[in-house]
Amino acid sequence: MSAKNMIIAQSGGPSSAINASITGAIARGMASNKIGRVYGAMNGIQGFLEKKIIDISAQMKTSEDFDLLIHTPAQALGSSRYKIPKGDEGTAIFEKILSILKEYNIGYFFFNGGNDSMDTVNRLATFFADRGEDIIAVGIPKTIDNDLVLTDHTPGFGSAAKYVAASIGELYLDTIVYPYPAVTVVEIMGRNAGWLTAASALARRDGWAAPHLIYLPEIIFDPQTFLTQVREKLDGEKQIVIAVSEGIHLADGAYLAESGAVEDMFGNKTLGGAATKLESMIKNEIRIEKLKTRAIQFSTLQRSAAHFASDTDLKESYQCGYRAVEVALDGQTGVMVTIQRSGDDPYLTWFDVSPLHEIANKEKKIPMEWITKDGTDVSEEMIAYLKPLVRGDATEKLVDGLPVFFRFDTTKLVTP
Repeated sequence: MSAKNMIIAQSGGPSSAINASITGAIARGMASNKIGRVYGAMNGIQGFLEKKIIDISAQMKTSEDFDLLIHTPAQALGSSRYKIPKGDEGTAIFEKILSILKEYNIGYFFFNGGNDSMDTVNRLATFFADRGEDIIAVGIPKTIDNDLVLTDHTPGFGSAAKYVAASIGELYLDTIVYPYPAVTVVEIMGRNAGWLTAASALARRDGWAAPHLIYLPEIIFDPQTFLTQVREKLDGEKQIVIAVSEGIHLADGAYLAESGAVEDMFGNKTLGGAATKLESMIKNEIRIEKLKTRAIQFSTLQRSAAHFASDTDLKESYQCGYRAVEVALDGQTGVMVTIQRSGDDPYLTWFDVSPLHEIANKEKKIPMEWITKDGTDVSEEMIAYLKPLVRGDATEKLVDGLPVFFRFDTTKLVTP
């Protein structure tokens, strides 16, 4: 009997490191005599159901192809936020997925994504097992939010954290060029977990003070307390920078920036505008002569800045994909590759796996002991945790001074 094929898909929000993970999986899959062809599904489960499947084995031909894909941001296989419903409708979709897998002689299914993606892989693995099907399903983690449980950190987080910290430092230098009072509010991604916003604290080097205040979704946000804290900072500093998570919420649980927001298929409200609201509060409530206020959203820049990726992050992301295929070849299914840490300095890690049913639909937040009592800063333990993750400079291929990226030919679809 011929070797089974493997397929990999991506889902959820992009990052500057997610393609490093699929590169590792592709490399290991193509090197195995237990695997026939390495396929890719365009646009996640949605594309798979439409049979938008390409033969990656035929397109990855040189070592330069692999190197370019590692350093390419976003998702080379595209993404989607397709949610498989519950009940009979969901069962019918699982049956269709199974049918397509059999059509293409696929025995190994890999899904590269965040929390919602891991839920999908878990449900697929359970479905295959319940039906007695010999199909392996393994999760490959990614999310700049760093909110997956049972892993020390997630691929993509380190690079985004590096961009955030560096940009905060650069913004502060821009802020202090004029001798006038100024407040710059910077909005950073993070719905319910403030890991990425906390990383802004890494900007404090060589005596620089920014960010002066940090607001995380783990702490209830009180507008009046916020204004008092800003006034106190301005008493001692002429110009200050504030880092705020997009997901800060009020005492009643409402997000500060959820007004008019819509929900995606997974029930997540679209957020954005927290910095603008805080900047408006400061402008209207704090009366200081010539006070200049500014709101800045890093938005998708923080997850797509491959030119400033962490080398540590890219290497670990690659290994997560590589190990996922090794785990599958060993017969393990319904698991996700995890990164475990045994030391900060020196930085020591190893790779493990954890059951998806212990990861799906769970969320890792910042430990409260890593947040200062007044809720406006993070502890030295947090800084020690963050530092190793942003180290190293990723070397891109440049032509005429600009990076070159890899692109799959999505017009060459495979027929079963």
